[in-house]
Amino acid sequence: MNKDLQTILNKYGSLKEPFFFTISYDLSQFYVKPLKELSSDIKFEINEKISSKLSHKESLIKTPIPFNKYKKSFDTLQNHIKEGNSYILNLTAKTKIETKFTLDEIYEKANAKYKLKFFDEFVCFSPEKFIEIKKNKIATYPMKGTIDSSIENASAKILGNIKEMAEHTMVVDLLRNDLGIVANKIKVEKFRYIDKINAGDKKLLQVSSKISGQLDENWHTKIGDILTALLPAGSITGTPKKKTVEILKENEDYDRGFYTGIFGVYDGNSLNSCVMIRFIEKDEEGNLYYKSGGGITCDSNVEDEYKELIDKVYLPF
Repeated sequence: MNKDLQTILNKYGSLKEPFFFTISYDLSQFYVKPLKELSSDIKFEINEKISSKLSHKESLIKTPIPFNKYKKSFDTLQNHIKEGNSYILNLTAKTKIETKFTLDEIYEKANAKYKLKFFDEFVCFSPEKFIEIKKNKIATYPMKGTIDSSIENASAKILGNIKEMAEHTMVVDLLRNDLGIVANKIKVEKFRYIDKINAGDKKLLQVSSKISGQLDENWHTKIGDILTALLPAGSITGTPKKKTVEILKENEDYDRGFYTGIFGVYDGNSLNSCVMIRFIEKDEEGNLYYKSGGGITCDSNVEDEYKELIDKVYLPF
């Protein structure tokens, strides 16, 4: 737990000072600034309603990690599942990409609910809300389950898939428990509803749920406590969370950094945030890497999971 992060967030919340925040996956890095002081090198948008139309198709040159390397990590995670150390683990990797667009151009063109361009370091265009707080009510929206919408009866197939059902149910249960740490009267308001999102040259169906709870009137003074208690997000780690994070750290041979962390805005009255998936990072040499992943359970098929990892590498315009 990062005490400095907690203190800063609690302070701005206590003052009802509108601010922007982004926090890395392991909470070791963060950037918190009042909106009135925000650098012009940080751009963000939160769009609750986005167009479902693709204006045109843009391809990427992708160089994913070799299948054998991915399979080695996958097999290790399966062993941990068999030993009862974890039930679901969100395995991620980075894919080198080539595109004619700059980070600024990708940000401007991207069609997504949540968009962030952070200096010249990374751009994110996430479809996944993390938590939202309005009028003392907190809600979280775990997203788990993806299928190409062009597949015949795609909705019925994803909702009827036993592996996907088990994976989603475990994440919902984890998030219910997480919300119970900071809120009361926890309930699942919607279970496994479908969103259609743009994924470059195709459209994907993604399965989400909505879980809510009630906060105390003074939640503004505890924003830091709330966020640090809930992070990292259950949908991009697994369950049980602490042990799963340890296993993932041993098996992912790169630093997630801000990828699968969160960004959001507090406006003095309410708070809105997202999980930073769909994420492109620039290294010091100017190379671009797209970070992606998916949930692994005992029923997972390694070829399918590898394909999903690559399918999630796209530009949403």
